[in-house]
Amino acid sequence: MNDITFPLRWRIALIAPALAVFIAFWLLPMTALVQVSADGHLLQTYGAMLANARYMKSLFATVVLSAAVTAATLALSVISGLHLARQEFPGKRTLLALLTFPLAFPGVVVGFMVIMLAGRQGLIGALSLKLTGDKWVFAYSMTGLFLGYLYFSIPRVIVTVMASATKLDASLEEAARSLGASPWRIMCDIVLPALSPGLIAAVAVCFATAMGAFGTAFTLATDIDVLPMTIYTEFTLNANMVTAAGLSIVLGIVTWIVLYVARSVSGSAVAATA
Repeated sequence: MNDITFPLRWRIALIAPALAVFIAFWLLPMTALVQVSADGHLLQTYGAMLANARYMKSLFATVVLSAAVTAATLALSVISGLHLARQEFPGKRTLLALLTFPLAFPGVVVGFMVIMLAGRQGLIGALSLKLTGDKWVFAYSMTGLFLGYLYFSIPRVIVTVMASATKLDASLEEAARSLGASPWRIMCDIVLPALSPGLIAAVAVCFATAMGAFGTAFTLATDIDVLPMTIYTEFTLNANMVTAAGLSIVLGIVTWIVLYVARSVSGSAVAATA
C-alpha cells in the first residue's frame, strides 16, 4: 500500500496544535522555572541546594520510598495480573472493576482511606487495641505513605501485565513443560522475558508517579519528609521561590533519568526477544 503524503502546509497544520500545547504547557513553564531557580547565579544556587543536608535527605527518602513502592507493586501485580489474564472464574469482571477502581481516586482520597485504615481512629488501631492492648497508628508515617502509593500503583501495573500476558505465545510454555521444565523455570526463562518490555515501562511509570505524587503526602503529612512536601513547604510557608523551583528541577531530572533508562532498557528488551 502506498504511503500517504501530505503537502508541507498540511503537515504544519497537523503538528501545530500539539506543538502549541507543548510550548504553552511545558517549554515556557520549564524555562521560567529554570530562570527562577538560577536566581542569576546558577552554579552557586544549585551548589548550595545540593549541599543542604535537609534537602538531600528529603530527595533520598523520596527515591527510596518510590523504589520500594515500585518493587512491591511489581511483585504483587505480576502474579495477580498473570492469574487474571489466564483464568476465567465467576465474578472476574467485578473483581477487575474493584482492582482498577483506585485509578479514579485522586491522591487526597487515597490519603483519607489510609487514615481510615491506620489512623488514630482507624480500623487497624481499633483491632490492635482489642487484641494486644496497643493502638497501632502508622498512617502519618512513611509506612502509611507507602501503603497509599502502593494502593494506587497496583492497578496500573496489573492492567499492563494483563495486556502483555494476552500476547504471550502459549506454545512456548507448552513446549518447555513437555521437556520437563518446572513452573519456576518457565516463569523465569519464558514468561518474564516476554513480559519485560511492558514491565519495564510500567515500573518506570510507577516510580515516576511515586516520585511526584503530592495529594496523598499532603493529606498524611505529619512526620513525612518527601521532596514534593519539601517543595510545597518552601514555596508556601517560607516563600522561598528559588529553592522551590530548584528542587522542582532536581525532582524532574531524577524522574527523567529513570524514564530515559527504562525506555532504553525496554528497547533493548524488545530487540532481545524479537
